[in-house]
Amino acid sequence: MNAERDLAPLAPGVVRALTDKLYEKRKVAALEIEKLVREFVAQNNTSQIKHVIQILSQEFALSQHPHSRKGGLIGLAACSIALGKDSGLYLKELIEPVLTCFNDADSRLRYYACEALYNIVKVARGSVLPHFNVLFDGLSKLAADPDPNVKSGSELLDRLLKDIVTESNQFDLVGFIPLLRERIYSNNQYARQFIISWILVLESVPDINLLDYLPEILDGLFQILGDNSKEIRKMCEVALGEFLKEIKKNPSSVKFAEMANILVIHCQAADDLIQLTAMCWMREFIQLAGRVMLPYSSGILTAVLPCLSYDDRKKNIKEVANVCNQSLMKLVIPEDDEMDEAKQSTIQTEPTSEESLSKPVAAASGSSDASGDSSNTSVFPVTSCERIQVTLNLDGIVQVLDCHLHDTSTGMMTRIAVLKWLYHLYIKTPRKMFRHTDSLFPILLRTLSDESDEVILKDLELLAEIASSPAGQTEEGHGPSDGSDVRPGPVELHVPARAGQLSSSKAEGLEVQEPVDGRKQQESPADCNCDLISKIIFPTAEGKHDAVANTCAWGDACLKAWFGVSEKLRGTKGLECSPSTPTMNSYFYKFMINLLKRFSSERKLLEIRGAFIIRQLCLLLNAENIFHSMADILLREEDLKFASTMVHTLNTILLTSSELFQLRNQLKDLKTPESRNLFCCLYRSWCHNPVTTVSLCFLTQNYKHAYDLIQKLTPFSKVTSLTATSSGDLEVTVDFLTEVDKLVQLIECPIFTYLRLQLLDVKNNPYLIKALYGLLMLLPQSSAFELLSHRLQCVPNPELMQTTDNSKPSTSFKRTAASNIDYTELLQHFEMVQNKHLEARHQRAGRAEQLDRRVVL
Repeated sequence: MNAERDLAPLAPGVVRALTDKLYEKRKVAALEIEKLVREFVAQNNTSQIKHVIQILSQEFALSQHPHSRKGGLIGLAACSIALGKDSGLYLKELIEPVLTCFNDADSRLRYYACEALYNIVKVARGSVLPHFNVLFDGLSKLAADPDPNVKSGSELLDRLLKDIVTESNQFDLVGFIPLLRERIYSNNQYARQFIISWILVLESVPDINLLDYLPEILDGLFQILGDNSKEIRKMCEVALGEFLKEIKKNPSSVKFAEMANILVIHCQAADDLIQLTAMCWMREFIQLAGRVMLPYSSGILTAVLPCLSYDDRKKNIKEVANVCNQSLMKLVIPEDDEMDEAKQSTIQTEPTSEESLSKPVAAASGSSDASGDSSNTSVFPVTSCERIQVTLNLDGIVQVLDCHLHDTSTGMMTRIAVLKWLYHLYIKTPRKMFRHTDSLFPILLRTLSDESDEVILKDLELLAEIASSPAGQTEEGHGPSDGSDVRPGPVELHVPARAGQLSSSKAEGLEVQEPVDGRKQQESPADCNCDLISKIIFPTAEGKHDAVANTCAWGDACLKAWFGVSEKLRGTKGLECSPSTPTMNSYFYKFMINLLKRFSSERKLLEIRGAFIIRQLCLLLNAENIFHSMADILLREEDLKFASTMVHTLNTILLTSSELFQLRNQLKDLKTPESRNLFCCLYRSWCHNPVTTVSLCFLTQNYKHAYDLIQKLTPFSKVTSLTATSSGDLEVTVDFLTEVDKLVQLIECPIFTYLRLQLLDVKNNPYLIKALYGLLMLLPQSSAFELLSHRLQCVPNPELMQTTDNSKPSTSFKRTAASNIDYTELLQHFEMVQNKHLEARHQRAGRAEQLDRRVVL
């Protein structure tokens, strides 16, 4: 092949010099090529110019010989210099062979390629922008080059290219973003540094709106934020900070919805810096975007709630997470409970995949309404049409909250936050929330066993709201777990009167009173199938306990029985099933039933927290409702030992708690049918514990009946028996005497001040004094005996304690007669219950003795 002819118009000497191993000779050849190309430019001979560039590319730059490649690179640079401003017409032919040399194995050749491209770009300036992507791609590779000279040369070229982009207003950002999105996930530190530097440059250019494409690169930025290099982390922090400033300045153009899930992922990162930065972004997003963030609430809560239990080592993250949690909670408004389900099905829901991230963009760009708090006011205009476009994903939120409650590793502050969220949802969206109540109820009951008092308080507050919310009312005949919409309805329990009092009760009527906590209720009588309830709540030994294994099904069955109408049992004696005050909704009774069931299965909970739980419930709900319902349930309790313990606990609360001051005053005089009905209901359950029964009589000033009860417990007294049983047949145990000792201590407390003052009126209160002497005779010689003895010694004129049958009835007798309470029947009930307790104790003792014999054998 004739080389001189094939490579014309290049002279043979120029060709030889270009392939020489010495740089100086190649440089001389480049000057000759520059001179030649200038002549062609002057002649406007474009064909010859293209021919020279083609020769330098194909025969030299892409040659297999390394020195030829070096000569080709310097020759292409010389062509570009000679072309000057016209080099833009030939940039593709000039750039492509140079970029190919970027991948050469020889570091010196890569350096010459970088030098050649620098000269080409320097001459072309803005004309290189159409080829920016290929230049950027090549530079990103050189930025990670192991050779320091190559890296230094690439940095010079990089700065030049940045200057050109900054000066120009023709940068194709749309075409560049896909490449940036791909390169941003590089794991090489130098490549990451290169990427971040370019993002900072593009963000600083006023004519380039990189914020519109932030969703494309945000995930990659957070990945880079976790780099091991402090310098790179700092650069990435600066870049993210600049973006956040821009978002705050112009929030109306931000695609919040497309970035929400990205932040949710990084808010759960193990790296503290990533997590804190993502949490700060989430805080700003919630406050700026408002209700646009609601469809992502479940994901946000998944990320935020665990952070609330962080210790002081992650104090900053904890504080920001708390702000996020509070701000998100304020976005839930009552209107979320009123949206029609049919409409909701056509409205956008929370995206669950990357492809669906773009769906809420319309809402993010200006379709959200303001939240209820001024600090969380959305920047978007509010219209009624736009408001319903944001759907609260309540099912997802409840699922997340439920998972955190079930997780035993969940921290205390997180559990408190979960309960606050549930309470807030029941306040703002009660109708929708009651569809989840059956699934939430068991875990809420188990939460009562939590170690933290704060958690228990929030749990009780939530349970009280569930039990009293009008949205929890159900139509008669439908259980609370019915799948239909839960709407307020007048479901209440009827208080059956005894046969002898039915007409008088109807004549007197029941007065509707406001509960202690001020909650407004509706009253509507409904009959109670109490026998059926007792079979469900406390199955007999022959019954199938499997039927009540499931808590929800068990509670529903109880409620159906409770609300059932039984004509046969409508007038049965002593089956008072509801207080006279306005009742709670259907879940109130389910709550009481399950609470007592939990106390029965967890005696430690009853011992440690029982009084605390009941007292708090009396503050949150109506105390009379609580005591009336618990007393009625305990009346049918088959575990007599638990019934006695529970009654003792309730009685102690009744007599000592300041929360029950109003209820004690109501019971003190028994002036109204309601108070008498409550007394009878309490009395029948209080019979499980003799001393509590006596104390209840003292509280209600039924001193004669208290004296009759004490006589039943006194083996040495001779009393006219009211039943077929002989007097003194009820066993006096050590536990009984201990409780009498405690009762004596209670009598000396301020609660029984009125009782002690009545000791001054011996004539009208003879049975009070006799009852106290009866207690004194029961007590052994102890401090309580001395205390009560000293008190009775202060009673004036002991002779007046004697009464005769012909004496004038006292005011005490008048009050008792006016109450229309059948004390004979109550005393018979007391004896019957105590006989059951005696039989149960003997059975336990027999079993223990038999076990001891087996052990000996």
